[in-house]
Amino acid sequence: MFRPPPTPPLTHAQCVARAQHSAPALIRRLAAIVYESTLLFGVVMFAGIVFGVLVDQKHALAHRNGLQATMFAVLALYFVGFWVRGGQTLAMKTWHLRLLRRDGLPVRPLQAALRFALSWLWFFPPLLLAWAMQWHSAKEITSLLLVWFVLYALLSKALPQGQFLHDQICRTALVDTRPDDQLPAHPNARKP
Repeated sequence: MFRPPPTPPLTHAQCVARAQHSAPALIRRLAAIVYESTLLFGVVMFAGIVFGVLVDQKHALAHRNGLQATMFAVLALYFVGFWVRGGQTLAMKTWHLRLLRRDGLPVRPLQAALRFALSWLWFFPPLLLAWAMQWHSAKEITSLLLVWFVLYALLSKALPQGQFLHDQICRTALVDTRPDDQLPAHPNARKP
C-alpha cells in the first residue's frame, strides 16, 4: 500500500520563524474547522451515549444541563489535551497546522484552556443576540450564526499576522507545518 513519506517535524528555529510570520491561508484554517467538526461529531455522540447510559437517561431533555456540562468538558479535554501535547488535533495534522505560542514554543495548559474558552467567540455573540432578541426560529438563528461566522473569519484579515481574534488575545499562532519546499511563496518575498 502506498504511503506518503512522513513529514519531518519542525525544528525549534522553524517554529520560531513561522510563529512570527503570517498565519496559514484562511481557507486552509476554515477547512480544518469543517473537518474538525466532522470528527467531533463522533466524539460528542460517543460521550453522549456514555452519559445517557450512566445517568439512565430516558428522555432527551432529562439531565439536559448535566449533558451540556459533560459535552463542554469533553470538548475542552479534547482540544486542550491535543494542543498541549504536540499542538495539533487530528484535523490540524491532516491540514498541516500547528498551534504554538508567539515565541515558537508549545502552548502551556492554561494558555490552551484560555484559547478554548475564547474560541467560543465563533458562536456566543450571535447566540447571545438571538437570546436577547427572543428569536426562536432555527432559520433566524442559523442565518445569524452564518453571518457572524463569515465576519469573524474575515476579521482575521485585518488583524496582525492574519491570526484569529482569540489567537491574538491568547498570544498563540497557527502555523503551517509543511516542509519549507512545499510552502507557498511569501507575498513579500523577492523573486530572483
